[in-house]
Amino acid sequence: MSTTGLEHKIRNKSAKVGIFGLGYVGLPLAVEFASQGFYTLGIDISREKVEKINSGENYIDDVSDSRLKALVEEGKLEATTRSGRVGELDVMYICVPTPFTPNKEPDISYIEAAAKNISEHLRKEQLVILKSTTFPETTEKVLQPILEATGLKVGTDFYLAFSPERIDPGRKDFTTATTPVIVGGVTEKCTRLACLTNEQIIKTIVPVSSPRAAEMAKLLENIFRSVNIAMMNELAQLCDRMGNVDIWEVVEAAATKPFGFMPFYPGPGIGGHCILVDPYYLSWKAKEYDFHSDFIELAARTNENMPFYVMDLVIRALGTHGTSLKSGKLLFLGAAFKKDVDDIRNSPALKVMELLLQRGVKNLAYNDPHVPEVRINGTHLKSEKLTPESIAAADGIIITCAHSAYDMDMIVKHAKLIIDTRNATKGARGDQSKIVRLGSGS
Repeated sequence: MSTTGLEHKIRNKSAKVGIFGLGYVGLPLAVEFASQGFYTLGIDISREKVEKINSGENYIDDVSDSRLKALVEEGKLEATTRSGRVGELDVMYICVPTPFTPNKEPDISYIEAAAKNISEHLRKEQLVILKSTTFPETTEKVLQPILEATGLKVGTDFYLAFSPERIDPGRKDFTTATTPVIVGGVTEKCTRLACLTNEQIIKTIVPVSSPRAAEMAKLLENIFRSVNIAMMNELAQLCDRMGNVDIWEVVEAAATKPFGFMPFYPGPGIGGHCILVDPYYLSWKAKEYDFHSDFIELAARTNENMPFYVMDLVIRALGTHGTSLKSGKLLFLGAAFKKDVDDIRNSPALKVMELLLQRGVKNLAYNDPHVPEVRINGTHLKSEKLTPESIAAADGIIITCAHSAYDMDMIVKHAKLIIDTRNATKGARGDQSKIVRLGSGS
């Protein structure tokens, strides 16, 4: 097996690495490559992000402030808005957003834009790796034609692969460097070079037969979670209807079985990028083959309906305590989509706030130690300081994200009413009768 010039550059760390998209996936990836001695160039359309990086300023929790600053000062990490520098690079990762449209159709315009920018400067012996979550065949039917329109041939002149991101924001046990990655190249040589590149920063590499297999594997991972969470959300609503069964107790009991069961939990909805988006990406692609993924779509709809159910739960709880929705003060705990992160992408907390504001709530506030401010349909809110006084002043405390920083004993002690969608108050000292817990039948 011949050694290419690109392979030699990767092995001796002289390869220059480019990262398109400097968000929750791209920036940690850039920091890992720069930390291993590769010159790394981040490319993003956001001038604000580029300026922050070039001044050594971090904006993502999963990245070390001091580490990023040191890499910038050493000249190993740089950022730019200019895609014209693609010609300097040897390896390029595409880590751009892949949202869906209001009609739940994939929006891969960011991928296409990155591919077109690369194609304008593509040369021989370059490797392009797509990491953005997308539907099967995107790499081969969307990226490859754009890049081959240059006259260069994949597998011979340049190399192309898909290696999905698997980052779980906020985790300390599995990071960019320690989470195994899947790699599927268009050709065997593409796979080999993409694996070699990833091996420079990641411990475990899992090669598969094609980009399609890697794309489908990524969707499977997230749809698996979507379906199981949807089942828990549906059972939580049933337990509330029954009034005498607590879903949290049920899951805890079932989880004692040492085989055949994996615990999932209900909540106010699902957030982040992938789990909400991926079912619709797959169902859209399935229609091309006259296949309707009814089961998967039903799970996605169940999860998307949870903020509406929580809104109704809040309204009912307030009414039971004699508080008007329009005159009462509501205080949300948690704006992020999950515990101990600053990520508000598709956050169900923000959706519940939006729904209540649409219903006429006049006095709504929130606290989140990780999210200093949010904007909800034109309404600008800043995180309110959490004190016994601010807790006591609220007619309803809605727990939508159970950050570790929250003192649940203090919250339960001073609150008039708590609507807990995360089972965060379990075991807290105080009057449990003032707590309405999602799925507890209370």
